[in-house]
Amino acid sequence: MSLTLKNVSLIVDGQTHIYDTTVELVPAGFNILLGTTLSGKTTLMRLMAGLVQPSSGRILFNGDDVTGVAVQKRNVSMVYQQFINYPNMSVFDNIASPLRLSGLARAEIRKRVETVADLLRLGPFLKRKPSALSGGQQQRCAMARALVKDSDLVLLDEPLANLDYKLREELRDELPRLFAARERTVVYATTEPSEALLLGGYTAALHEGRITQFGPTGDVYRHPVDKQTASVFSDPPINLIPVTKTGERLQTSHGANWRVYGAFRDLGDGEYELGVRPHHVQPHDGAGDGAVIEGRVQVAEISGSESMVHFDLEGRPWVSLAHGVRAFGVGETARFKIDVDHSMLFSPQGETVATMRA
Repeated sequence: MSLTLKNVSLIVDGQTHIYDTTVELVPAGFNILLGTTLSGKTTLMRLMAGLVQPSSGRILFNGDDVTGVAVQKRNVSMVYQQFINYPNMSVFDNIASPLRLSGLARAEIRKRVETVADLLRLGPFLKRKPSALSGGQQQRCAMARALVKDSDLVLLDEPLANLDYKLREELRDELPRLFAARERTVVYATTEPSEALLLGGYTAALHEGRITQFGPTGDVYRHPVDKQTASVFSDPPINLIPVTKTGERLQTSHGANWRVYGAFRDLGDGEYELGVRPHHVQPHDGAGDGAVIEGRVQVAEISGSESMVHFDLEGRPWVSLAHGVRAFGVGETARFKIDVDHSMLFSPQGETVATMRA
């Protein structure tokens, strides 16, 4: 099923929640809404579902205008981060409820319920009430009710946030394959760039009610059209610093400089802003030269498998995300090396003017 938003906006009590938005989602594909809290992900989903009506614009299903059609008349399923189940029903009856409303035969209902329950590890709990389940199991029950319906459009609003780590990883692998086999159009909201990359498909980057870019997830990550999109698609936040290009060299205001090549070399001289994701800024071991910078360490967070070092670079907060244990003292002046092969330059207006292999 195709889903198109044409010049859709939403204004509530004089406040704009969604700015003029036109986007055509990929039919029978996995479409991701990536953005921070309050960026507009849930609001866009509610507009797609018909739970709220837009202030302007049209919503099209398979080319048909459904803007004024109530949610009950759309073949849509939605799962929220906060699970919603019927407390007086068993897990089996919770999952089966939309199928009974559609009048399916009892044998078909049981077959579908048991299939989706096995997928979500709910098979042993079908006779229990939701109150007898853990929080993660209750969320899986809510997901199962949406999956079993076989809706043309499935809206998943951060559905894995309350699940344990192992199950979350399993479902991240399984969900795209599951929906691809059923040829359903899926919209999946997340705040996590890493989750968007793991799920693949197509990603719309959102910021304060605007879609800043939409396309294949890998393309949006590697080639953001502007600084805002690059910021949305970086966790920890992308590192930024003003630089001046003169000839074949980039220089910061405090004198750190290095030679440029590739896409950067072809740019005209002038003022830019350099963007580098934290995992492309590594503690410098003294070997080689290149783009080496110095910063004063503010805090070092060690998780065991990696170290996140926060430091001040010329008055700007920067982060290095390095593998293994890296010991730094607070206030220490440390050297870091930028992987210029994985960086980007922005114009003073915030537009991307060049990317390496970001």
